[in-house]
Amino acid sequence: MLQKVLIANRGEIALRITRACKALGIKTVGVYSSADKDLMHLRFVDEAVCIGPGTTSESYLNIPALLTAAEVTGADAIHPGYGFLSENAEFAEMVETSGYIFIGPRPEHIRLMGNKVSAITAMRKAGVPTVPGSQHAVTPANAKEEAAKIGFPLIVKAASGGGGRGMRIVERIDTLLESVQAAQRDAEMWFGDDTVYMERFLQKPRHVEVQILADGQGHAIHLYDRDCSLQRRHQKVLEEAPAPDLPEQARADILEACVHACKLMQYRGAGTFEFLFEDGEFFFIEMNTRVQVEHPVTEMVTGVDIIEQQIRIASGLGLTLNQEDIEVRGHAIECRINAEDPTTFLPSPGRIEHFYAPGGAGIRLDSHIYSGYSIPPYYDSMIAKLIAHGKDRNTAIARMRQALDEMILTGVKTNIPLHKDLILQDKDFCETAMDIHYLETHLLKQLEGATEEKKSA
Repeated sequence: MLQKVLIANRGEIALRITRACKALGIKTVGVYSSADKDLMHLRFVDEAVCIGPGTTSESYLNIPALLTAAEVTGADAIHPGYGFLSENAEFAEMVETSGYIFIGPRPEHIRLMGNKVSAITAMRKAGVPTVPGSQHAVTPANAKEEAAKIGFPLIVKAASGGGGRGMRIVERIDTLLESVQAAQRDAEMWFGDDTVYMERFLQKPRHVEVQILADGQGHAIHLYDRDCSLQRRHQKVLEEAPAPDLPEQARADILEACVHACKLMQYRGAGTFEFLFEDGEFFFIEMNTRVQVEHPVTEMVTGVDIIEQQIRIASGLGLTLNQEDIEVRGHAIECRINAEDPTTFLPSPGRIEHFYAPGGAGIRLDSHIYSGYSIPPYYDSMIAKLIAHGKDRNTAIARMRQALDEMILTGVKTNIPLHKDLILQDKDFCETAMDIHYLETHLLKQLEGATEEKKSA
């Protein structure tokens, strides 16, 4: 077992990793920026090191500072969490060449899956279904030829992209070249790589993903699936497990395909295959080579501690779980609680005056906030993840409503009203799964209408 883990992250995921390490008897090192000296997990780690000022480039993205912190504290491993450097192949490589254990996949797998073109090519070879599209980089020179094979509408994407940046939907051939060039400029600006590719634009897909664990020696299992279709500007708002209303044969086939791909690659650690699901078919879009924000819903329905498994695998203890050990029990829903205006979605940093965490049967809250905590303006606005578990989806929804009613958080604006008064009161969402456009094209339109009506009154 590892002896001391440096947690190269902040906020709720840093606290989550701290707890997992302590449960395993592993010492912990917390790092923090000068703007983050009051983070909750710093009260519980064995050692804490300031790695720079509040800006991410000078702290949480500062690789030399992180490696120096590991050296001076005698850590033998680094856990990257999610975001920041968690999917940076160069960071993983530098961690390992510096003599530390990287709690995550091998650098080559991070690099392979970090580029959408190489990831899609690898998945096609492994037999995982992909969206019909270009099999290599697209440029203005070959764009028309590739588009003719795919058909319209299509979407141009940044090969190194994420979060919806660098995407252009193209409905007609006369706007194709302009869209490719614009996507290239965006890709270069956001990711330092102007490589783009094209694929068929699915009209009303759902976002379904598969959680896997693998030991790097050819043994891999899945922890079933999640639905993350409620999104705003390609950012997930609510997630649930298992994904509702999937044809059982289609589900079984895609779970098996993901496990097969991991065995073929000899993948190591936790990972998530993300798919678009439409008309009974799955289409691979990307693989996240890290722990996901929404991993708690999978933990709640399977009983598997994903962070613990990451640490055990990195320790060289292998994966002792077999597929027959994994069983889904009930249903779980996660609401991302953000410090932002619930109607304009503008960030709302500042001091939390009062905070009360909800509880009760089936309720879990992953958060680092507390009364008196000041949310800094430098980082992502997510401050908590509220998870509700029940014997079925209806029970989970009912428990989530109750938990949101109980949650008290004053001093800053949050998106709690969005979850409580809009999403979980929507009859269509409560009855069945929705597509990835539903939140923006239906629910948020209602919100805009109500806001305008209120202003007029």
